[in-house]
Amino acid sequence: MVRDNSGDKESTLGTVVVRIAAFAGRWFAVLILLGAAAGLAAPAQAALLTPYVAVLLGVIMFGMGLTLRASDFAIVVRRPQAVLIGVAAQFAVMPLAGYAVGHLLQLPPLLLVGMILVGAAPGGTASNVIVYLARGDVALSVAMTSISTLLAPLLTPLLVLWLAGSTLPVDAGALLVSILQVVLLPVVAGLLVRAVARRLVERLLPVLPLVSVGGIVLVVAAVVGGNADAVLSTGPLLALAVVLHNGAGLLLGYWAARLGRLPESARRAVSVEVGMQNSGLAATLATVHFAPLAALPAALFSVWHNMSGALVAAYWARRGHPVPAAAAAEETGAG
Repeated sequence: MVRDNSGDKESTLGTVVVRIAAFAGRWFAVLILLGAAAGLAAPAQAALLTPYVAVLLGVIMFGMGLTLRASDFAIVVRRPQAVLIGVAAQFAVMPLAGYAVGHLLQLPPLLLVGMILVGAAPGGTASNVIVYLARGDVALSVAMTSISTLLAPLLTPLLVLWLAGSTLPVDAGALLVSILQVVLLPVVAGLLVRAVARRLVERLLPVLPLVSVGGIVLVVAAVVGGNADAVLSTGPLLALAVVLHNGAGLLLGYWAARLGRLPESARRAVSVEVGMQNSGLAATLATVHFAPLAALPAALFSVWHNMSGALVAAYWARRGHPVPAAAAAEETGAG
């Protein structure tokens, strides 16, 4: 009797893929850095990916939608203050910080617009993982990412028009259509697919980090490859701008939550959500609606914010778990 080993082979293959996805999730900062290095090492080949940046982002956002459930939004009803403070900080701190840093360092117009686009983007797709590692409020983090993503079609074009309209012509209507196509529709589609095929999607969830990280790595490689000369010539100054922008988001996000008397776990979540942006979206919008050079801040931001997020998460993880929710009122009252 011949034994059919096809099931064992499929199980083994599935285990390998899950392990690779887990590896990608743990080392996403390094992988994104390698993507940027590949863009510099082979700029002509990496630039060939530029026409597919919007498609890659759509795939990433569809994957994000698959991870969401209707229950993820229940926190809005239970704790509206925390969500309101977080989302308000998201769309106030980062656009203004990008504008201020760009002017402070006297960046060229296209790079300034790129900084503003990064700031006006919704929360980053990796922020939920960072909040989890930082022992922050993951439910609040997921809600902030989801709500800021759903608000992005309206708020991102308006913020870019307001802050960058005097620097370069901004077609807010075209930006709105792009965000609807590459963000909102894929996210909603993913949410609906999970609702209809819950069991199948839940089996695929462990593999999704591989899709997200792989997509972001390709986007970064494409943007860096298409702007290799600009990276080498303006790299140090732009790198400083990105570090200052990200640092302002992490710090001011934490203090916005502190001033709002949120508990420590929520402060960590708001800090990470404000500091980490959907740089893939910013890079896509910059490439499609302005020029490839305008996407460069987003590409560098994608590399840096994942590294800084990992460092912040490690710092908070070493400090241990925040005070229990029951003691939050006492803590916030004291400080």
